[in-house]
Amino acid sequence: MAVDLRRTRPLVATAAAVLAAAALSACGSGGGADPAAAPAPSSAAPSSAATPTDVAPPPIKGKLRGYGTVRQLSDAADLVVRGEVEAAGFRVDEVLRAATGSTVRAGARITLAPLPAGVPDMAHMSKLETGQVVVLYLAQDPTAPTFRTLSGDFGVFDLNGAGAEAVATTRSQTMAVSGLNAEDPAASGHGFRTTLGQLRAVAAQAR
Repeated sequence: MAVDLRRTRPLVATAAAVLAAAALSACGSGGGADPAAAPAPSSAAPSSAATPTDVAPPPIKGKLRGYGTVRQLSDAADLVVRGEVEAAGFRVDEVLRAATGSTVRAGARITLAPLPAGVPDMAHMSKLETGQVVVLYLAQDPTAPTFRTLSGDFGVFDLNGAGAEAVATTRSQTMAVSGLNAEDPAASGHGFRTTLGQLRAVAAQAR
């Protein structure tokens, strides 16, 4: 029996299209991974620099240096003098030590300046009053002809008596040295007492 080719052409085309679609579907599902299973990209950006954990704090301003011995005071001082506080300044009766180039001599009168304004320890400092006889460890102001006691009360010894055996006592109990040439931990915070003769001897050894 003869077959009409005009009727079979559409059927062949339809069958070919179905096979092609099936082949494409098989290829798409066989080789690709499930998109839902792929790891999602991280949204957090890496830090450009590590967070510092051991940064030194800023230095504290206005704090005074502490001194542990008379020798330390003597080495640091521009001028070590014995004398009397007067209304207009300080009368120098003896120079125990003077830095090179100093013109201060016994009989001179020098001007004492207060500590710089704003120093936190100022509230705990004593004041030098007229008539007090003391030994002072002084720093010279580089811009003016004045002197300041080293770290406030650290540089003040009150004198009682006369001659080399005169008793020299730190002005403060807490802001005070604890020994002549070596610190005494047991004496720390309790003030320190010595003699004028010993202060002279240590000042003579100062650098």
